[in-house]
Amino acid sequence: MTLAFLAILAGLGLLVWSADRFVEGAACTARYFGMPPLLIGMVIIGFGTSAPEMVVSALAASQGNPGIALGNAYGSNITNIALILGLTALISPIAVHSQVLRRELPILVLVTAFAAWQLLDGELSRLDALALLGVFAGLMVWTLRQGMQRTRDTLAQEMDRELPSHGMPLGRALFWLGLGLALLILSSRVLVWGAVEVARGFGVSDLIIGLTIVAVGTSLPELASSIIATRKGEHDIALGNVLGSNLFNTLAVVGIAGLISPMAVSPEVLERDVLVMAALTLALAVIGVGFRGAGRINRVEGGVLLLCFAGYTAYLLGTQF
Repeated sequence: MTLAFLAILAGLGLLVWSADRFVEGAACTARYFGMPPLLIGMVIIGFGTSAPEMVVSALAASQGNPGIALGNAYGSNITNIALILGLTALISPIAVHSQVLRRELPILVLVTAFAAWQLLDGELSRLDALALLGVFAGLMVWTLRQGMQRTRDTLAQEMDRELPSHGMPLGRALFWLGLGLALLILSSRVLVWGAVEVARGFGVSDLIIGLTIVAVGTSLPELASSIIATRKGEHDIALGNVLGSNLFNTLAVVGIAGLISPMAVSPEVLERDVLVMAALTLALAVIGVGFRGAGRINRVEGGVLLLCFAGYTAYLLGTQF
């Protein structure tokens, strides 16, 4: 059991570090090839910060642990909104100026509703997974068109200011891109093994492990980048990290896991976890769109989000012990 706990800690640490190296290498490589800042922010950073969830869920599904696969994806979405945005807003209120992000918020609500509808029959089939990946592909096409317009949206302006500070030679960027990806896979294997062993040792379901330890661990890159961005006044980057990650998690992460291994979905996933995720997503959309001007997540709302996360986590653990 001690070895399993050490594997979780080592896996999480290496996962966070390798994800940061992977994102930085990918962003710098894209910059060298002339990709617009908005596109880097929406695609490269969004994919990179969701890479831990994607690799962990794919490995868990291939090894016959669907609870970790689903729990990681949905738990990460809950963590991103309730913990990360809550803590970030508590440090510094988040003002939402980007029109691109304000358009993405309702899209995330619709995507979440579509994902919940798929689970009503109690399973995630390969057809469901293909549908999720099809929607994801369509959104990527839309995102690419948005990013190539070289608009002066505030998200693009923030990315334009931020990217030069991460400059490095192309060779080094490619090196970190490759090494980061390799270490992501290695650390994910270590993390999944440790999580499964802990779940077995304590008699906790792999779903609960996925929703708590694994979900929070794989969301650490988003937490670090959102706090850093907000402290620099780059509020749209902070929110963009979360929106991009949640779209990737709901569509690509679950879609890839379901394609690898179709899975039965227990009723509590829909009645508890997806319901909480949907409620938080809807609340974020209402707050973030800002119908009377720029959206804003203030400290009070941030505190409420943190309380929601604490209450949800306490309830999960209370059902197991």
